[in-house]
Amino acid sequence: MRIILLVLAVLVFSCNQNKEVKEAYQWPEATPPVAEKQDHETGMHGDKRNDEYYWMADFFSKGPDSTKVVDYLKAENAYTDTMMAATKKFQADLFSEMKGRIKEKDESVPVFSNGYWYYTRSEEGKQYYKYCRKKGTLDAAEEILLDVDKLAEGHSYYSANGFNVSPDNKLLVYGVDTVSRREYTMYIKNLETGENFKDAIFPTDPGYEWGNDSKTLFYPLTNRKTLLSEKIKRHILGTDAKSDVVVYAETDKSNYIGVGKTKSDKYIVISSSATMSSEHRILDADKPDGEFRVFQPRIKDVKYDIDHQGDKFLIVTNKDALNFKLMETPVGSTGVDNWKDVIPARKDVLVEDIDVFRDFLVVTERKNGLLQLRIRNVNTKAEHYVDFGEPAYAAYPSANPEYDSKTLRYAYTSLTTPNSVYDYDMELKKKDLKKRQEVLGGYDSEQYVTERLYATSRDGVKVPISLVYKKGTVKSAETPMLLYAYGSYGYSMDAGFSSARLSLLDRGFIFAIAHIRGGQEMGRQWYEDGKMFKKKNTFFDFIDCAEFLIKEKYTSSAHLFAEGGSAGGLLMGAISNLRPDLWRGIVADVPFVDVVTTMLDESIPLTTNEFDEWGNPKNKDSYMYLKSYSPYDNVEKKDYGNMLVTTGLHDSQVQYFEPAKWVARLRTHKTDKNVLLLQTNMDAGHGGSSGRFDYLKEVALRYAFMFALEGIEK
Repeated sequence: MRIILLVLAVLVFSCNQNKEVKEAYQWPEATPPVAEKQDHETGMHGDKRNDEYYWMADFFSKGPDSTKVVDYLKAENAYTDTMMAATKKFQADLFSEMKGRIKEKDESVPVFSNGYWYYTRSEEGKQYYKYCRKKGTLDAAEEILLDVDKLAEGHSYYSANGFNVSPDNKLLVYGVDTVSRREYTMYIKNLETGENFKDAIFPTDPGYEWGNDSKTLFYPLTNRKTLLSEKIKRHILGTDAKSDVVVYAETDKSNYIGVGKTKSDKYIVISSSATMSSEHRILDADKPDGEFRVFQPRIKDVKYDIDHQGDKFLIVTNKDALNFKLMETPVGSTGVDNWKDVIPARKDVLVEDIDVFRDFLVVTERKNGLLQLRIRNVNTKAEHYVDFGEPAYAAYPSANPEYDSKTLRYAYTSLTTPNSVYDYDMELKKKDLKKRQEVLGGYDSEQYVTERLYATSRDGVKVPISLVYKKGTVKSAETPMLLYAYGSYGYSMDAGFSSARLSLLDRGFIFAIAHIRGGQEMGRQWYEDGKMFKKKNTFFDFIDCAEFLIKEKYTSSAHLFAEGGSAGGLLMGAISNLRPDLWRGIVADVPFVDVVTTMLDESIPLTTNEFDEWGNPKNKDSYMYLKSYSPYDNVEKKDYGNMLVTTGLHDSQVQYFEPAKWVARLRTHKTDKNVLLLQTNMDAGHGGSSGRFDYLKEVALRYAFMFALEGIEK
């Protein structure tokens, strides 16, 4: 999915209708880079479509234009530096302010698993963390399993992921990516000697699973060009990886695959999933050298996920259930004909997930746009819901590795409540706050106000909006507001806390999330109505939310900012074409803006997996619909506002050349003199910088850009 990891950044864009706004910041008289044009025909179905910047995609192929690409991106960065030069001190101050809210020496809440307490801890001034455990009790001696701070030394980017300790507690498997390209090297560490085995395997996806013998590992092997995991292989500790056996090979390029284990540790599960269908294979984890068997062959337009409990499997599926339902089937008879309802389908409740315990079942549901946790005692059949008590929030099960437990650990946050971890006694119905994110500097949640509003879209649908602002902020046409949204893949943008966002709220901004169609906040239909040939609902919902907020006098177009990243960056590109008059500013983070070209190229990452999301432009109707809203294709000779566009050179989800091409075309088409900046992180990818603090420099740039447009100088 083209999902950005850093979703709470900021943005800007000023339109020609807002010239009455006085800017304290004086933009330098500098000449932006002009990219070379090379004609390249990319049209289909009799349609002429010249892509004059197609050559920018050359970096990863290392062809003759690759040096030219890097030089162009560096020139854009230099231009951004020049234009933003007078804000450098303000950016540094913002960085220090946001960093100052983070508790540098910190520790996660320990999680108990298979006889050990596992946790991470961070140290003063360090960008990463240490992965640790204690045996039996928290008073035991600490064992550092992985010192990521030390491993990351000398790397501009470092990601360690996929941690999995063997059933005998003696080995650790993990993956490392030093490029931000989602190509991980799999390492196996002997926790008794502290040494890594020679079994380093590349390229993999960091989803590794142990057989119960503690010597057999299953891992996804990645295609270096498409970055798809196409095979699941079995590795025997100490053997040459060249002899690893392929236990599953996916032939359908529209499917993502992965491997895991049921909560009970009884079964290894290989999952293959597309946008509209899925299939699973299971294997007795005690017999890892055995053959996987199909749980239920894939059925068109039927998705299902499984877990094991006692003598049955539990199944979350959309079979005859738009909003999904919970079913079960005996362990020995897993075919669909044996499935029986446990929680039937409901029109107003979406079943999102389950967490299985020996005696309890936790069902994550979504109703009226909000998450709720439904607890069922599998022995007595008694049920209840966890009470959260706020109008807008996010709550979901956290780390619960122990199958035989009566305690549910869940995470909770809201727009005013810092990230919190609770232990909930499912039998006694009591919750215990284990930790709440400490915000240094004296944060008081009572000084901030949240609201839940509903805007009416042009086709009569009620679209939720979550807002937060500092108490005392006056809602008026002069009030600056940042409106954020995503709106794709059924990914719901729940209302969560951000300590960095306080730098906006404390300077008088209102922050709002538009829960537009394309997400899944209001149920599965909400997603269905914002994809494929209904994708434009996503863009219109966002525009209609903005107009509603202006009408209700929360802000005005002279002070309204919009932000979105990845597929949300597509949203930003679309609204900049559709309604450039509505926004004071737009920031598009790693934006998916060249939809047609990307979806035509099956050799690049993610394309084939997403035909059911966007459409396959090899079909004429899809081609024409995609082209009708693709931001790159709809750039026109007209006024555009101030924009800040960001990307990462190594981005594997929305590759750098999409935003680079878009900016280059905007430069030759826009008829205004407003500011257009492109900032490329030359050392990172989709999620930006990897360190605990470095990403805040990117946020500080966005904030400073917006504050400059708003006339805020400190």
